[in-house]
Amino acid sequence: MKERVLTGDRVTGKLHLGHYAGSLQNRVILQDQYESYVFLADVQALTTHFDRPELIRSHIREIMLDYLSVGIDPGKTTLYVQSMIPEIAELTIFFSMFVTVNNLRHNPTVKAESKNSSLDEMYYGFLGYPVSQAADIAFCKATIIPVGEDQLPHLELARKIVRRFNELYKPIFVEPQALISETPRLIGTDGNAKMSKSLGNAITLDASTEDLAHKIKRAVTDPARVHKNDPGHPGICPIYAYHRAFLPQDAAEIREGCERGSIGCSACKERITSALEMLLAPMRERRAYYAARPRLVDDILMAGTRHTRSLAQETMNEVREAMSLDYFK
Repeated sequence: MKERVLTGDRVTGKLHLGHYAGSLQNRVILQDQYESYVFLADVQALTTHFDRPELIRSHIREIMLDYLSVGIDPGKTTLYVQSMIPEIAELTIFFSMFVTVNNLRHNPTVKAESKNSSLDEMYYGFLGYPVSQAADIAFCKATIIPVGEDQLPHLELARKIVRRFNELYKPIFVEPQALISETPRLIGTDGNAKMSKSLGNAITLDASTEDLAHKIKRAVTDPARVHKNDPGHPGICPIYAYHRAFLPQDAAEIREGCERGSIGCSACKERITSALEMLLAPMRERRAYYAARPRLVDDILMAGTRHTRSLAQETMNEVREAMSLDYFK
């Protein structure tokens, strides 16, 4: 049997090129190698958007269109909504009984995300986010979890949690293994941070030809390069980062030309705009096909959710039996 791979995205807005470079393109490859599950993490989105649930509702179908447009195939990948699998919440509660608050407080990912969030206080749901993630992984017995370096502490805690459950009760769960993404986070068009919807420096996957050209044209480059023939510093230029991510075969040439001052920023931008247009054009076509068939999109998501729920129920039957909670079996 194939190993099971699990990934997902918080439902906080449309996906962008940073998501594509960091995970989406890899998911399209992985769906041919593993039994693949991808979920819309609406519950986890509530950790920072609990006061704006209507935003989550509006983004569910947008992200589904993003998934389908990049080539995630519902015939190969099971797509589902996190909140519609109540067994995940149940397992989260069981796991939380033997996870210490200190363990959560000192999780470096939680500390970093807390600092970057707009929350004025640390909420229970936010602090317990890694426990919820452990349940997300364990309920379907996922064995492979694609992650970036920054998410490794979450995964290590998930491994500890399932290991502790197996020791306390019965060896039901497998310890998931990390599949580390080697793609660096894509810098935003402003050059100041990672590409992010909230910072307004992202190029979304549904960007039109005009929108793409406009954002690349306005993107910052090397601030120290005033004239075309000035030697550049591609390491700090967002446009060069896009070349490395989306036009890697030309990256060495671009870097050399930039450092020698033989290629100007405008020409560099034109080349990456053409490459990105070639990437996004077929996505727009697939997106338009599914956008014109909203019932089909809903049917795909509901079918995946039903299948996943049946899997979750099987797992929770095992969990309750292992914990002696199957009182009326």
